[in-house]
Amino acid sequence: MARALVLLSVVVASVFISQGSTSENQRLFNNAVIRVQHLHQLAAKMITDFEESLLPEERRQLSKIFPLSFCNSDSIEAPTGKDETQKSSVLKLLHISYRLIESWEYPSRILGNPNQITEKLADLKVGISVLIKGCLDGQPNMDDNESLPLPFEDFYQTLGDGNLRKSFRLLACFKKDMHKVETYLRVANCRRSLDSNCTL
Repeated sequence: MARALVLLSVVVASVFISQGSTSENQRLFNNAVIRVQHLHQLAAKMITDFEESLLPEERRQLSKIFPLSFCNSDSIEAPTGKDETQKSSVLKLLHISYRLIESWEYPSRILGNPNQITEKLADLKVGISVLIKGCLDGQPNMDDNESLPLPFEDFYQTLGDGNLRKSFRLLACFKKDMHKVETYLRVANCRRSLDSNCTL
């Protein structure tokens, strides 16, 4: 009888520990989604402010050079649509999000510093790294993209010259990538919460 009570108490304790780590994991996921959502909204506001600061002729120039055809982050392998995103594993979505955030660490300094974008990106990168470790849970990290060089630095070194096209491209790419990360983290978060309806 005493042995059965000890066994029962061990099972109950392990359930509580498991529930505690699950709720902490959920809190970290929610926090990451809120942070990237804020960055996405900030990027959208920066584009709006940028467009409003232009003369009518400059706005017409922008409408001719866009829609955006290419961002340097496009070289980071990522799902190409809703179906592919839905089929991707939580770990894959976290790895892609990590790479996208990491790719903006350098060029974010050129964006100016509204609300310390660089620091916000660094915080989000740390948070995603913790989530990746939680998903691995002792398994080896098999991400092939991790050793690849980041694609941004050389291109964005030339963006401080006030070139209208490049400045707008930088902002538009930042917004596009924050939207991607927000989408990936939302899907990963939904999947981790075992929600059966994780539609985009």
